[in-house]
Amino acid sequence: MQLDLRDGVAVLRMESGRANAINVPFLDSLDRLTGEALSRGARALVMTGYDRFFSAGLDLPTLFPLERPLVEDLILRFHRVFARLFSLPIPVVAAVNGHAIAGGCVLAMQADVRIMAAGDAKIGLNEVALGVGLPILVVETCRLQLPPATFTAMALEGILFAPEEAHRLGVVHEIASPQDLLPRALAKAQSLCRAPAPALAQVKASLRRPVVEAMDSAFEVDARRWLDVWFDGETRRRVAEAVQRLAAKGK
Repeated sequence: MQLDLRDGVAVLRMESGRANAINVPFLDSLDRLTGEALSRGARALVMTGYDRFFSAGLDLPTLFPLERPLVEDLILRFHRVFARLFSLPIPVVAAVNGHAIAGGCVLAMQADVRIMAAGDAKIGLNEVALGVGLPILVVETCRLQLPPATFTAMALEGILFAPEEAHRLGVVHEIASPQDLLPRALAKAQSLCRAPAPALAQVKASLRRPVVEAMDSAFEVDARRWLDVWFDGETRRRVAEAVQRLAAKGK
C-alpha cells in the first residue's frame, strides 16, 4: 500500500496481495496509513484499489485454517481498524475502481462518499451465501449508509450489484469512467473539505456517534455469536468449497 498527498488530500492506494484480500497485513497497513494521513495534516482521504479489485473481502484461504482464538483476534482487529476509519474526523471518499465484495464492500461503506468505476465490477455483501454472519460493525455502519430496503436485500439475499444498479439503489453515490474515477474522487474530496475542519469534524462525529456507541456496546457478545456461525459445520463446508474455487482460479 502507499499514501500520497495531493493538494491536502491523502490518496491511499491499496495494493496488498491478490485482490486486496483482507488479512492481518492488510489491516495493519490500512491502519498505519490512515494514521499517517492524519499526522501529515491531510484534510480529506481518498481510498482506491488496484487492477480489477477495490477489495475482494476477507482472505478466506488464510482465515479458514485458523483456530478460534486467532480468528477472534482477526475479527477484533477488523473491528478496530474499520471503526477508526469510519470515525475519522476528515472526509473520506472511496474510489471503487473494481470489485468490492463482502468485506471489500464494508470497507467502502466506511467512507462518506462512494464513487464507482463504470464497467463489469460488482459490489455487495455475499456473506449469507457462504453461511457467514455479519459482524455488528457491518450491520450498524451499513444501516446508516444504505437505504433500508437495499441493505435488507444485500444482507439477507447476498446480492451483488453492477455499478448502474448500485447507483440506482444508493449503494454508491456516483459512477465515473475508469479514467475519470480518481480525478472525480479527488474533486469530491476537495469539495467536502471546504468547510472549516473543526466544524466538519464535529458534525461528522455527531452523525456517527450513535453508530459507534452501538457497535462498541454490542461487540463482545456479537463477536462470540459470529464466531459460533463461522465454526458451524455447514459454514465450514461452504467456506471450504469457496477456498477450493479460489485455489482453482489461481492455478
